Amino acid sequence: MLIPRLHPDTIEEVKLRADIVDVVSEYVVLRKRGKDFVGLCPFHDEKSPSFTVSQNKQMYFCFGCQAGGNAIKFLMDLGKRQFAEVVLDLARRYQVPVQTLEPEQRQELQRQLSLREQLYGVLAATAQFYQHALRQSPGQTALEYLRSDRQLREETIQQFGLGYAPTGWETLYHYLVEDKHYPVQLVEKAGLIKPRKEGGGYYDVFRDRLMIPIRDVQGRVIAFGGRTLSDEQPKYLNSPETELFSKGKTLFALDQAKGGIAKFDQAVVVEGYFDAIAPHAAGITNVVASLGTALSLEQVRLILRYTESKQLVINFDADKAGTNAAERAIGEIAELAYKGEVQLKILNLPDGKDADEYLRSHTPEDYQQLLTNAPLWIDWQIQQMICDRDLRQATDFQQVTQQMVKLLKNIANKDTLNYYISYCAEILSLGDTRLIPLRVENLLTQIAPASLQPSKIAVRKQQQKAKLSLVPTERSLLELAEALLLRIYLHCPEQRQAIINELETRNLEFSLSHHRFLWQQIFQLKMEQVDLISNLQDRYLESAEELGVISHLFHLSEKTHKDILRTNQVVQAAIACMEKVMRENRSRYFLELWKQTDQEADSERWQLYYQAFYAEKMRLQELDRQRQFSITDLL
Repeated sequence: MLIPRLHPDTIEEVKLRADIVDVVSEYVVLRKRGKDFVGLCPFHDEKSPSFTVSQNKQMYFCFGCQAGGNAIKFLMDLGKRQFAEVVLDLARRYQVPVQTLEPEQRQELQRQLSLREQLYGVLAATAQFYQHALRQSPGQTALEYLRSDRQLREETIQQFGLGYAPTGWETLYHYLVEDKHYPVQLVEKAGLIKPRKEGGGYYDVFRDRLMIPIRDVQGRVIAFGGRTLSDEQPKYLNSPETELFSKGKTLFALDQAKGGIAKFDQAVVVEGYFDAIAPHAAGITNVVASLGTALSLEQVRLILRYTESKQLVINFDADKAGTNAAERAIGEIAELAYKGEVQLKILNLPDGKDADEYLRSHTPEDYQQLLTNAPLWIDWQIQQMICDRDLRQATDFQQVTQQMVKLLKNIANKDTLNYYISYCAEILSLGDTRLIPLRVENLLTQIAPASLQPSKIAVRKQQQKAKLSLVPTERSLLELAEALLLRIYLHCPEQRQAIINELETRNLEFSLSHHRFLWQQIFQLKMEQVDLISNLQDRYLESAEELGVISHLFHLSEKTHKDILRTNQVVQAAIACMEKVMRENRSRYFLELWKQTDQEADSERWQLYYQAFYAEKMRLQELDRQRQFSITDLL
């Protein structure tokens, strides 16, 4: 709509009422730092927060890109919007009466602005109607359900405004349109009635259902959720999207929970209406419910503005459906969790119960303790990976390792990444501490295999020097050693068992991802398979894996044939090379961890890292003393 010039008094009132932290928190995850708040700047890409918001000054400023201003300027720059449009939106949000400099235009503007207020009015009247119907004879079944099945006290029923929608097709329609004289179009826009497809007229959206009002942060009714009291499907029915209601931007009971979230410095998200109502009834007042959708960034920012530590606990059912729902609910906030911007925790209650069921047989203190001890999201994911898996079985071990690598690659914080690499390595070592360094190295090489290979610039330089060198040197020494070992395995059947024995004796595994995948495919085929290479090629085609990076191993040129003539020496040299490279990497890694660990605060881990580092150095010295053949000497 065309917005007339706004009166200075309206602009000034909006500036007074619009809190800068409240506005910015919808778009930026803010953390308290001293008197101010900090977060990642939304106006330029950055990894370390340089965006500061001052609640006292009602101003923001970015030390990275120099962006700054008040709440109005923030919304103008972020959405590329006009000044009057932003002020008008803020006036609606903070219920500031709007005045214009042109009195003749004020009536039309007020008419448009009043639509939302009219919707609030019709929804409030509907909520009262449903609450009244709950106390009448037709609503006794619903009232008994709340008291007996849900074990809710009268004060809780009133606190959440629970009600009942009568069975008639036009009961609410008659009340609102004929008795209360609300315009039928307004009632339809509120999502309460729908036009009939045939014959004209309207019918009620909710019939014979227990009614649960959905409110905004200010406590105004904006929609309803209705639970069936019969076998009718769906079991729960929400209002359609309206001018006031958007499922992806709304959280049930946030108006009741915002004080509790601030008090406990923690927000809990559950799956259903009664899973939120039950904790509130038990005195646990920091609980909200999602509305059947994945948590959006808008919802998370809405919650996190009330918690200083940014701690968010998702508590869905512990069964398979609940686990899947938790994974879906995480939705868009995964990136924030990986970056550490949100302390995301997952709570699965014992025996597959939801919060409502759990609190019927346990005390509020029991539930509160479970919330306190809930694992961080990453720990929960790792536990899901190893649940019902036997890591002594090769297939389960490989699958779990691959899942762990995929998870670890997403962790942005270096210290957090190092911690979880060690944690995953301990799990994969199955209690054998001697294997931890090996597992650490394997995880490291899979997380960043590119670090073991030359850069594109280096490759281009080597290509430019090709005329001066007959031997290509693009690949690292480790890749050359692993490739030689695989080529011998493929083309020299008599050496296969010896290669397996050597790798097992030294606890070695292939580090480069394409070599490791080929090795896994080999072991899924029978060792005595006559046409091993042909079958491997078929497997690559079936799995749609990239064949080009290892296809050279399937063929012997005159040169590569000469390379493997002295197979015994080449096998020993290749394995020695693999071990030496891995030992050197592990040595550096454990030395770094040892230096970073506080001996007084964590003496056990400090000692473990030092012992691991020392063991690697001793093995490297032993390898040097053995004076084994090197790859370059043999070729």
